Amino acid sequence: MVENKWINALNVRYPIIQAPMAGGITTTELICEAANNGCLGMIAAGYLTPEALAAQIDEVKEGTTQPFGVNVFVPSAFRTSQKEIDHTLQQLEPIYQQLKVENREVIIPDYQQLFAVYNEHIETIIQKDVKICSFTFGLPASDIIQRLKKENIILIATATTVKEAIAAEKAGMDAVVVQGSEAGGHRGHFMDSVEESSIGLMSLLPQVVDQVSIPVIAAGGIMDGRGLAAALCLGAEAVQMGTAFLTCVESGAPAIHKEAIMSAGEDEVILTKSFSGKWARGISNTFTQEMKKYQDNLPSFPVQNALTQPMRKAASQMNNKEYMSLWSGQSPRLTKNTKVKTLIELTIQEAGEVVSNIND
Repeated sequence: MVENKWINALNVRYPIIQAPMAGGITTTELICEAANNGCLGMIAAGYLTPEALAAQIDEVKEGTTQPFGVNVFVPSAFRTSQKEIDHTLQQLEPIYQQLKVENREVIIPDYQQLFAVYNEHIETIIQKDVKICSFTFGLPASDIIQRLKKENIILIATATTVKEAIAAEKAGMDAVVVQGSEAGGHRGHFMDSVEESSIGLMSLLPQVVDQVSIPVIAAGGIMDGRGLAAALCLGAEAVQMGTAFLTCVESGAPAIHKEAIMSAGEDEVILTKSFSGKWARGISNTFTQEMKKYQDNLPSFPVQNALTQPMRKAASQMNNKEYMSLWSGQSPRLTKNTKVKTLIELTIQEAGEVVSNIND
């Protein structure tokens, strides 16, 4: 592998970041195994309370002495109405009955509350002396950036277009994750629409590299050493891998979720707003198909996410994949149900072989 000054500065062995996947997938064991085997482990704070975040930081520190970071969602203002909520609940009612969902209590998010939690996450990161912080769904305000920089915390943004990457650099980010349209889970766009930001990684990556001077991290569809080598050849300093880690033994994803990914074809992975109100990539199922006709009129994130939460929880408990959010990138055929250590070793070995073959 080539010498990588930025990765050396992070004090990690390999140019691989374990993607922060919110919702219970990124377990403490997964993070520690990634960190202990040479990658940058990342806690996903997106849906965690400040108390739960603090507890997981402590757990990770007990499990590894290696560097790790925390990813936070940047909240944005949203609007909803009781009429919109009632309409969506009416659409969901037949599914609730089918799944025999008894506890349908839904707490509708409030922007001010979400913003307060976001600020508490920032305070927790500072107080717990975490030295790497990444952001999704937007850029932090300048006062937060300056506060974190004063604590010598490395800041990483998420961008889906060249314009967003340039904005991240101008804002003072130390690096940027460039998320290609192949990436699983929620799209990280914050300036452009999903149509404008749905650019394939191999096209987007070199264009971003040519326009910014901060390190660029490639994300989206990278599953093995071939993807790692390709990203490095196109100018990335590192890659961020999500789906590859999601199907690992240490991941907190339900077994049926892992099995669904490993048995899926690339044509089964779609973009949908059905589960959360924000565009996200996952495996098509009965729910995404049934909700297609409503997608343009769904409540925005995180309201829709709250409304479907009882359904998703019940479906998971019943092992019913037809009503679960089966997030996945576009390379499901490359997934393996292996241990994190094995995934990392195979990825680095294969990348070295690819680079060696190119040099030959």
